[in-house]
Amino acid sequence: MAERVHLALGSNLGDRAAHLATARARLGALPGTSVVAASPIEETAPLGGLAQPPYLNQMVTVATTLAPDALLAACHAIERDAGRRRHPAARWSSRTLDIDVVLWEGRTVATAALHVPHPGLVDRPFWQRGLDALGVDWRASVAPAGAARGGAAAVAAGQP
Repeated sequence: MAERVHLALGSNLGDRAAHLATARARLGALPGTSVVAASPIEETAPLGGLAQPPYLNQMVTVATTLAPDALLAACHAIERDAGRRRHPAARWSSRTLDIDVVLWEGRTVATAALHVPHPGLVDRPFWQRGLDALGVDWRASVAPAGAARGGAAAVAAGQP
């Protein structure tokens, strides 16, 4: 049975809109997977404090029968095919395409390679807005993690 997974797409190099469109198409072509919803595309400032171009970001919902590790591997392959090169020393560097597994409905994942809900959700308002646009109750998913982070708990609970 297919499960719903919410993925964040981002790009700040090259034809950013085309990279997002390609990611949506490639995700929908994965075995046992279809894109069922997409938030509006939003332009945002880059994270991490490095001087770089702004990002285009979008949240998509897929229905998939893939296991978490298989979906993550497929996302990494789509990123590589779009020209993404991972540089461990440059975590916040520019990229042609970034695909993050943010939420997996009805499931948490904690492996060396993947943590779902994504720990960055409470700190990325553009992800939150994308999930809100898709009608996803992300606050319930991150409340326990947010509580452990102190001030982030208020954000996760929707408080100012």
